[in-house]
Amino acid sequence: MKITAAIITYNEERNIDRCLSSLKKIADEIIVLDSNSTDRTKEICLSHNVKFVSRKWEGYSKSKNYLNSLAKCEYIFSIDADESIDSDLEKEILSLKKSSKASVYSVNRITNYCGKWIKHSGWYPDRKLRLFPKEGSFWDGEFVHEKLVSPKSLSVVQLDGHLLHYSYYTHKEHRERADKYSKLTAIKMSQTGKKTHIFKPALSGLVRFISMYIIKRGFLDGFMGLKIAVISARSNVFKYKELSRLNRIK
Repeated sequence: MKITAAIITYNEERNIDRCLSSLKKIADEIIVLDSNSTDRTKEICLSHNVKFVSRKWEGYSKSKNYLNSLAKCEYIFSIDADESIDSDLEKEILSLKKSSKASVYSVNRITNYCGKWIKHSGWYPDRKLRLFPKEGSFWDGEFVHEKLVSPKSLSVVQLDGHLLHYSYYTHKEHRERADKYSKLTAIKMSQTGKKTHIFKPALSGLVRFISMYIIKRGFLDGFMGLKIAVISARSNVFKYKELSRLNRIK
């Protein structure tokens, strides 16, 4: 099995070196698709001798599918710039490279939030399909939360080890990105005819907080668990308020 590591980037100078360094033993090819970064992302990537392609941003699925089309290897390992693989996952993938059995592989992602590894709050375990055959696989989803579609004949195998996700360095970053995704989700919901009502924003925010902080035991993550639950709840409120606004201006 030969593997192309595929990464999309935009202004990832603080993360990309760590990501690329972790891939050197498992990737036969590394391709970075960059959306015209204005920081040192390109410089850092080229220092790792990867294939670097600049292209206007077209959304997650279209960008990832274009990136996959550039791959020369039979398998693709899709990884974000703010992720890296740990030593256990590296060993698992190296052992797979000796195998010829066709499968789709799931990895378990653990998130570092403002310096703390989050093990509850609904954030862990966070299983992602990331290693898959190029032939017959593609990403689907117009706005956000793209989903991998792979041949139904292939089984899904869970790998040991972790994908290390260095998500947010500050709470402000979390709020901004959560609201960005909520806005994109609201657009998708509005375009598919979803409705809301006057109590929905507050109710959805309360349900989200209870789910993350109590039911999914976010309180065990300490202060960071509380911040995650609060920001996620507020973002849910924003999502339904935005959906209501979009529906009014149709």
